[in-house]
Amino acid sequence: MDAVPALTRPASRHDLRHFLHQHLDLRFADDPIVPGHHSPIDYLCHAFFEGEPPLPDAAAPAGRQAPIVDCVVWANRGGGKTMLGAVATLMDMVYKPGIHVRILGGSLEQAERMHTHLRGFLAREPFRSMVRGRVTDRRIVLRNTSEVELLAQSQTSVRGTRVQKIRCDEVELFDPAVWEAAQLVTRSQRCGGTLVRGAVECLSTMHIPGGIMHDLVGQAAAGTRRLFKWGVLDVLERCEPARDCGACALYSECSGRAKRRQGAMAGHVTIDDALVMKSRVGTAVWETEMLCSRPSRTAAVLPEFDRCLHVVSEEPPATDDAQWVGGMDFGMRSPTVILWGMVGADRTVWILHERSVSGATLDDHIAEILDPARPVLRWLSVDPSGAATNYHTGISTTEMMARRGIRVCARPARVHEGLLLIRARLRPADGGPPRLYVHRRCATLIDSMERFSYDDNPQSDAPDKSRGFDHAVDALRYLVHRLDLPSSSQSGSYTTR
Repeated sequence: MDAVPALTRPASRHDLRHFLHQHLDLRFADDPIVPGHHSPIDYLCHAFFEGEPPLPDAAAPAGRQAPIVDCVVWANRGGGKTMLGAVATLMDMVYKPGIHVRILGGSLEQAERMHTHLRGFLAREPFRSMVRGRVTDRRIVLRNTSEVELLAQSQTSVRGTRVQKIRCDEVELFDPAVWEAAQLVTRSQRCGGTLVRGAVECLSTMHIPGGIMHDLVGQAAAGTRRLFKWGVLDVLERCEPARDCGACALYSECSGRAKRRQGAMAGHVTIDDALVMKSRVGTAVWETEMLCSRPSRTAAVLPEFDRCLHVVSEEPPATDDAQWVGGMDFGMRSPTVILWGMVGADRTVWILHERSVSGATLDDHIAEILDPARPVLRWLSVDPSGAATNYHTGISTTEMMARRGIRVCARPARVHEGLLLIRARLRPADGGPPRLYVHRRCATLIDSMERFSYDDNPQSDAPDKSRGFDHAVDALRYLVHRLDLPSSSQSGSYTTR
């Protein structure tokens, strides 16, 4: 049951690129323009060769570690992600008889776009004669028993699936529960002469702070998925020598590298189109949606936060006038977060230690605060809810802490007011250096500052607390609010507004 008796199976990157050019009129640049990025052909090689160039079974060394087949494609809008998913599906179906592939989109319409590309490819010869029966809007079967089907984005649809590959287009738009269900549907199987390992492929832009793509890129950095990344520059056509680089709005990113591309195998985006698109949008959108240089910060609660600028690896030198202060957000099922910050003479805050624990008792937290190994806090600013009297004990949480010798501050503070104070420290209006830094060991706070975002309900301007990124930010908010708006009245060791 040979799938394509008239065609030679591509055996190398060069063969695959030549095959796609000859039979699908697709051209791909061999190398990206931006250092550290990829070419789309890198993704197609990964998908077709199952994560590595093919080796005969007899040549595979014993005990050879299986390649990483799950992959993430982070690419620009118009970068060809959906079309490339269709190309990868076509090559799988043609050359891996009996393979089952499913397409799952951020919406059914998105999945249909990939399906439309695939139907267009199968309308060409020599592929047209390979189709068995009628091509429907949801399913295609080849004569070699390979099949592809569109899935609706629902748990019922996804959970009933057992396939070799699932291609997820625009995963940033996925429902998290459906996404989780999709991770358990793949099964490895020998298809023809190829061992197809069960794989989940994700193709998307990244425009939601702390969204699914943010997690996936992090997983790729940890080595559990392969990352393929390209932006508009990497899929540009060859720039003609007559075009003046000095007058080109793309020169700051391109630096003339597009002139060195080989014309026959350059990208699919014209330079004129790229120039027009850049002229229509602001810098943040261009960098996020087209250059893929950073995630979008438009919905971020703290858009000024930048790991490169605000996260440090060393502690500031301790001085006689430095003081230690703290912030604390209470939780039980959700984590309780405690932050230790050093404040210098110039009022710059350095968050140097954190504790984020769920299920611990108040006594546990007090013991941690008073641990001799921890810095001694001049004061600890806490969640104002801690000042409420406990129905069973008759005293408040803050009073219990004060009785143990902790100077506690529990001031009513509006969320928006505290967030503005943090933002002012991250990027002062006077253009000076930041007045808030976080040590890299405070991983929970760093992750929360980066991923805490506003509710996606257009009728709401409230931060989204459903994903749990608010707790560490709240602890920081209490600390900064107490520091920058210190007016208070005191009673013994307990301080209130």
